[in-house]
Amino acid sequence: MSNLIEHAKRELKLAGMFDKDADYNGALAPEILKIVKVFSKSGHSGASAAITISILEKLLRFENLTPITNNPEEWVKVSEINQEEMWQNKRNPAIFSKDAGKTWYNLNDKNNS
Repeated sequence: MSNLIEHAKRELKLAGMFDKDADYNGALAPEILKIVKVFSKSGHSGASAAITISILEKLLRFENLTPITNNPEEWVKVSEINQEEMWQNKRNPAIFSKDAGKTWYNLNDKNNS
């Protein structure tokens, strides 16, 4: 068994994530462990592991890997309130536009507050 799998098991156990009183009755830990096992079998070096983790994290968060564009194929009209349209980006659901993608804002951008 790889060091990564042993590390993951130990940390998940110490965090109480296998316990029945944990979130989702302890069901998250075995699922996380499945993913760690798949990743561990990939044979990444330090550099490729870091790159893979970075890309995977973005994808799992529904974030885009390349810049958002004003291509109409990237946008879907989600509502119209008081004659103002609201568009959402198909590639990143946190990105919205009031002008069909010509300009947009990201709900996760701390500068939007």
